[in-house]
Amino acid sequence: MVGQEKVYETLAALGIEFEYTEHPAAPTIEIARQYWKNLDSTHCKNLFFRNHKGNRHYLVILQCDHDMAIHDMEKMLKQGKLSFASETRMEKYLGLRPGSVSPFGLLNDAEHHVYVFLDKHLQEAKRLSFHPNDNHASLAIKTEDFIRYMDYVGNAYEWIELY
Repeated sequence: MVGQEKVYETLAALGIEFEYTEHPAAPTIEIARQYWKNLDSTHCKNLFFRNHKGNRHYLVILQCDHDMAIHDMEKMLKQGKLSFASETRMEKYLGLRPGSVSPFGLLNDAEHHVYVFLDKHLQEAKRLSFHPNDNHASLAIKTEDFIRYMDYVGNAYEWIELY
């Protein structure tokens, strides 16, 4: 399982600068908001889903202030019913625990099993912030650097209109 230090090592190896802040555990957006005051970025919500057969998994990343209707996502994907993936699946595919879901968990997905959907509106942000595989910290990186990171990890992804 790749943790926080491996995230920082990977970003450094890619020449990606980031701003980092430690804080108490922040497993939800509501809790995390109080620690983001000095982190100038667009904060992201990360949702991990599975299809009804359990053979496809999706990481959905959107602005934290927006909600996503799961039924709308089901219609877009045409994969049948979606549900939140279990803790077991989250650990298997992302190496993460609930409350720490992040695109940096893709470092643990060596087989590139997880497909990523990114909120199209995030392309307009200058910087994006995520947990670095640990909900005791948050980091912010430039959006273009985040795209470089996504290309590096190798998981398929696409920008879509979520709301």
